[in-house]
Amino acid sequence: MGPSNEEGPPEPSCPAMYQLDIVLKRGKNLAIRDRTGTSDPYVKFKIAGKEVFRSKTIHKNLNPVWDERICLLVETLRDPLYVKVFDYDFGFQDDFMGSAYLHLESLEHQRTLDVTLDLKDPQYPEHNLGSLELAVNLSPKEGDIRDATMLLRRNWKRSSKCQSMRLSDVHRKSQLWRGIVSISLIEGRSLQPMDANGLSDPYVKFRMGHQKYKSKTIPKTLNPQWREQFDFHLYEEQGGFVDITVWDKDAGKKDDYIGRCTVDLSLLSREHTHKLELPLEDGKGVLVLLVTLTASAAVSISDLSVNMLDDPHERHHIMQRYSLWRSFHNLKDVGVVQVKVIRAEGLMAADVTGKSDPFCVVELSNDRLQTHTVYKNLNPEWNKVFTFNVKDIHSVLEVTVYDEDRDRSADFLGKVAIPLLNIQNGERKAYALKSKELTGPTKGVIFLEIDVIFNAVKAGLNTLTPPEQKYIEEEQRVSKQLLLHNFNRVRRCIMFLINTGCYINSCFEWDSPQRSICAFVMFVIVVWNFELYMVPLALLLLLAWNYILIASGKDTRQEMQVVEDLLEDEDEEFDKDDKDTKPGPWEESRDKNHVLEDMLASWHFEWIKAMVDSEKKGFMNKLYAIQDVCISVQNALDEVASYGERIKNTFNWTVPFLSWLAIVALGSATVIIYFIPLRLIVLAWGVNKFTKKLRDPYTIDNNELLDFLSRVPSDVQVVQYRELKLDPNPSPNKRKKNNPG
Repeated sequence: MGPSNEEGPPEPSCPAMYQLDIVLKRGKNLAIRDRTGTSDPYVKFKIAGKEVFRSKTIHKNLNPVWDERICLLVETLRDPLYVKVFDYDFGFQDDFMGSAYLHLESLEHQRTLDVTLDLKDPQYPEHNLGSLELAVNLSPKEGDIRDATMLLRRNWKRSSKCQSMRLSDVHRKSQLWRGIVSISLIEGRSLQPMDANGLSDPYVKFRMGHQKYKSKTIPKTLNPQWREQFDFHLYEEQGGFVDITVWDKDAGKKDDYIGRCTVDLSLLSREHTHKLELPLEDGKGVLVLLVTLTASAAVSISDLSVNMLDDPHERHHIMQRYSLWRSFHNLKDVGVVQVKVIRAEGLMAADVTGKSDPFCVVELSNDRLQTHTVYKNLNPEWNKVFTFNVKDIHSVLEVTVYDEDRDRSADFLGKVAIPLLNIQNGERKAYALKSKELTGPTKGVIFLEIDVIFNAVKAGLNTLTPPEQKYIEEEQRVSKQLLLHNFNRVRRCIMFLINTGCYINSCFEWDSPQRSICAFVMFVIVVWNFELYMVPLALLLLLAWNYILIASGKDTRQEMQVVEDLLEDEDEEFDKDDKDTKPGPWEESRDKNHVLEDMLASWHFEWIKAMVDSEKKGFMNKLYAIQDVCISVQNALDEVASYGERIKNTFNWTVPFLSWLAIVALGSATVIIYFIPLRLIVLAWGVNKFTKKLRDPYTIDNNELLDFLSRVPSDVQVVQYRELKLDPNPSPNKRKKNNPG
């Protein structure tokens, strides 16, 4: 037979590429790696030895919820997906928490499978390190091999860029939130006793994605009353989960875990307040919450060519929205602020190439948005417009410039803090960048143009409500310089009282006959004609007198230079610490013990118990207890000094809006006390106090006077918010044209 031109049956074609869709859901019962009894886990995916994904870090959680979606293109199914979990340790090598393999050849095609991976340590395979829950879908991707190869390359590039996109949990790329979750923590009932006295010192931690909130500690009770309110941003239309854990505060050792519960926001209707009684899963007791989901606030990111306040019609509409005629409509909507981030010049070179990869983070309270990154440039231009909703006119706008690094957290380049009440609308202005502590200059300037539109009546009424607490705050540390600085601030307040007492006593001693005669005549007239309304009237006159002095050029605010000098000394001390200078014996012992703990945490805990004797543990617990006491003393001194300085700054007209508000309040009090009998005023106050809980059982308790004082800046904050003078002789780098390189 001759050769035939007929071909045999076609062989099944092998796909050139596979698409692997993974949902990293959550972890369960992960290993403890920190001394606090928790871990800060994140997950890495590797294929053929190359890292293709790294998740975000979930802080202080052994049952983290990620809910992250990954799409990968793989060329062959022979290489398994290698999954590794690590505990993030700032400044130290991350601790290994376990690993597992997902064999792709065993997966069924085009079907979503729920997979549970048991984590193991290859050196100790018998140890249980918890598990990860994934949802996996593998589907063949047909097409030309060359197209598939290009897709593969793009996929590797995208996955490698994922590292630089994540930066850190605090300064990662922010999304625009779609709504607000308002949570009121009311009370706990029948909590589990954790202390020897049959009681607990409970506090609650809330976490929703990267947002977190910690309540105050209620000592010695099983039925705590917190009465705290806070807001989270809602990023997903379908809702999300709020993870809640309850802890017992223990001084000198790690806090005891009481229980946990979860709120599924997708089950709650919007624009309605829900009362939730949540039983704790791992312990006994109930938490009572009020949860409200509302529509998104006015927040946006746009280019310079598209912004609402430049449109006359839109600006007029916003001015009408915050006019005095609408002062009592939606009291929480105080105003709107628009920030134009134009450019920066002469930034610090953070990379070895002599360049930086700068991006800018704009923060207002807990609202945080971010520009894109301009690569290899010391004079970046962003030309972005950010719009925020203003809930508190006393908030401070913080603009921070960072250098993006691919495999680690971003490097700090500079920062400015601008109180909203200090903004001059529509003025394009250059701000000199400051250090992290906002006390000294750093290299570079940033050009901003800011507009604030707000309703003064709403702003004044919100001044008498509790201020919003920031979710993300730096961990407090013991600082000898800060402790001494706070002590000196308290001493200055006490010395003011002593000097005032000495001045009054000198009138009794007739050191100056003329002064004593005037004081005696004034004393007789005031006492003979004294009425209660004269108390607020005297404070009103003191405010008016200081205003006249300041208006005439006789500024009494001269003590700020002393605070500024102290803060500069503290900033220099902070810089010395950053440069790895030799620490003192106290810091050295803490650092050595901290490093020792981090090393031991990576080993098995039974081995630790065998190697570390009880005396060393007792010494370390005492050391941490002393550290907690020092931090408490440091904070107490700061609080006492701050209240003294805030009272002084109210009368010194440091913030004119607040001083005018004080004048209105004192004037009203004077008129009310003058015309209305005191017993009626006391009767109305008592009736209001006694019936407050009957009228609203879940009302949040507050003290209006303390809330007012919390808005007045202390001397430290006045120095931090003060603008630095620009360098009149800019460096040559600032004159050069941008060169992206």
